[in-house]
Amino acid sequence: MLEGWARQQSARFLQSTTIAPRVRLIERLAEFTGQYPWQWTPAEGEAWISHLRSGSSPIQMSTARTYEVTVGLFADYLLDARYGWLQACLERFGDVPQVVFHEGNSVLHTVEYEGDPRRRPLTYDEVQALFDAADARPGKVRAQGRKGALAALRDAAVLKSIYAYGTRRTETSKLDLVDLRRNRKAPEFGKYGSVMVRFGKSKKGAPPKRRSVLTVPEMDWVTDVYDQWLTEIRPQFRPGRHPALWVTERIGRLSPRSINEAFVAARRGADLDEDLDLHCLRHSYITHLTEFGYPARFVQEQAGHSHASTTAIYMGVSNEYRNKLLEASMKNRLGDLWEATS
Repeated sequence: MLEGWARQQSARFLQSTTIAPRVRLIERLAEFTGQYPWQWTPAEGEAWISHLRSGSSPIQMSTARTYEVTVGLFADYLLDARYGWLQACLERFGDVPQVVFHEGNSVLHTVEYEGDPRRRPLTYDEVQALFDAADARPGKVRAQGRKGALAALRDAAVLKSIYAYGTRRTETSKLDLVDLRRNRKAPEFGKYGSVMVRFGKSKKGAPPKRRSVLTVPEMDWVTDVYDQWLTEIRPQFRPGRHPALWVTERIGRLSPRSINEAFVAARRGADLDEDLDLHCLRHSYITHLTEFGYPARFVQEQAGHSHASTTAIYMGVSNEYRNKLLEASMKNRLGDLWEATS
């Protein structure tokens, strides 16, 4: 059953990184119940979710929904008469697969965003503190007589790049040297007028989305970061002809996990809230572009979102910004009266 379901998903051009976790999840449910799929009932599914919600590390609501949807997809495959599992199970075991999660026992999707509310954009001061901590790490490593000062210099540059372009960690990991491009409309940024993201987050069964992220004037400091990385730091790794923008000491491509670890190290060094994670830099980028006054459509294109509603989820503009908008609106509506009273 699992092999057939995996082939079905592969035929839809889903990636192995999507298929394998789904298969493993079904195996986990089988291990928990001690039963075969044709024996599962809604009661088994409810007991499993209840178990996962208990203990020291209970799953989040969004995770529970993902699990329920995955089990539902597997059930749909088994219940599809074109694959013959209903007839085979009935003839061999006298039981047939059934729907495990239905409207009455699954998580309802009632709001647009169900992520951890502790995930938020960093303030400007927090971004500066994070970068200061990242810049200080190479010196601390050297003072302790440990290896890794060169990697710490790289990590600082990576974090600054993520904030300056709002890229995800996998997108950042897969950047190549050729993805740094000029923008003829903004020659002042030289060779770093834009970043071509060729491995953007894709929809199920679709190829990676591409987008070109333009360098904005408020982030022009990133050109110096790139220049130092490419001319002074990266050559010390002796990468040869390796195409990756961010390389490791072993002449490999920097992994998403290593990028995440770099953020955690800088966050701890800056003594920032432990609930902040790497993706918060992307939230910060989108929020700060908005506060800089860029149109919503431009921010959406820079972030690579298909829908404006998705971009809106990432925003967490400050009270100061909203007060400025309110003041501008009042001036437009009341004119001279507003000037006199203020």
